Parts: sequence; structure tokens; C-alpha cells
Amino acid sequence: MTTVTRWWWIRHAPVTCHGGRIYGHDDLAADCSDAALFTGLATALPADAVWVASQLKRTHQTAEAIGAAIRAANGLDPKLPALVIEPGLAEQHFGEWQGLTVEELRARRDGAWHRFWLAPAHEAPPGGESFEQVVARVADTVDRLTDAYRGRDIVAVAHGGSIRAALAMALGIEAERALAFSIDNCSLTRLDHIGTPDPGATHGSWRVTTVNLHPKAPLLH
Repeated sequence: MTTVTRWWWIRHAPVTCHGGRIYGHDDLAADCSDAALFTGLATALPADAVWVASQLKRTHQTAEAIGAAIRAANGLDPKLPALVIEPGLAEQHFGEWQGLTVEELRARRDGAWHRFWLAPAHEAPPGGESFEQVVARVADTVDRLTDAYRGRDIVAVAHGGSIRAALAMALGIEAERALAFSIDNCSLTRLDHIGTPDPGATHGSWRVTTVNLHPKAPLLH
């Protein structure tokens, strides 16, 4: 007998107040003004899901906007979904690089440039963490929550970095390769864990169902 735990990953709404600077763990607000994005997500997400988010308010604001759209579609009062707050799903901490522009960072790194990210997956900024470390903490958090909510739907409102990390975990690929995934704001990525119904069982496999699906795409309707 198998049990499927479905993870519905959503990257937070756009952050427009960063002034072109690296923000990572900085707690900036999301722009939730595009109602059509949240209406599209509301039609795709399951009822009676567990909702989780990082500790950063841009994920909470996005969850609130999606929750309002779900309730509006069902004639209910707008209300924030009950959120399980998980710092393990936060964006990469860029340490001393936070607050810099990309050009300032490039100058600080002697002109070094990365095709997809700010630096190679193994490199940790001073006072921060590497993307490889992000993959490890996201995998630990996902394992724990998959065990706690085995057989449920889990809506995770998170970040581009943490969703790429989840893909690295699910596919069993190197962290560097996962940086090639494009994860847009408010896009949907779904990963299904196929395991046993036994609490504490860590074995199982992952199925990648959807990656970076835009909420206005026809498949969501």
C-alpha cells in the first residue's frame, strides 16, 4: 500500500521595493495587486490542504491573497489560511551580499559571474549560506513535514531558492544543476511523494508533476 503526499509549491508574489538590490533574508513586502494571479491559483489548489510558509512576510502576504481568492470563489469571507511557519523553507541567506546590487557583488568577487545565480552552489557568502546548504535544510524540512502530514496536500508558499532546492531533492541531482530551473513569482510547482502510510518511514520516491506553471496558464483552469 502506498500513500501520496502532494506538495504544491508557490513562489511568493513579486517584490518591487528592493531597488535592484539583493535581498535574500531581508523581510521585504510583496506586491499582491494583480488579482488575476491569485484567482488562477485559487482554481488550481486543493481544498483542505495544510498551508506552510517561511518566516518572511512576503510569503504570508501571498498566502493571504491566495486564501482571499479561494474564499471569494466559494462565497466565503476572506480569511488568511492557518499557516505553519517554517524557517527551513526561507530563501538563501546571502550574508554580507544582501543590500548590494549585482554589479557591486560582481566587483567584490573580482568580476566573477554565474549564469543563473549569484554564485556557484558550493560558495557561501560571508556571514551567509551556500545554495548547497539551502538544499540540505529544505530537504530536512520537507522530510519532517511529509512525515507529519503523510497523505495530505501541502501548499508551500516559499521562494525561488527554496523551490529549486526542493527540485534538487526530488530529482536527486546536484545543487548546481538545480540552479538552472526558472521559478517565476506566483508560479506553481508540484512534487508528489510516494511512500508508505507508516509514520516515521523515511523511504519513498518523488514524482515531479509540474514545474513553474504560470497561474494564468490554461492548464490551471
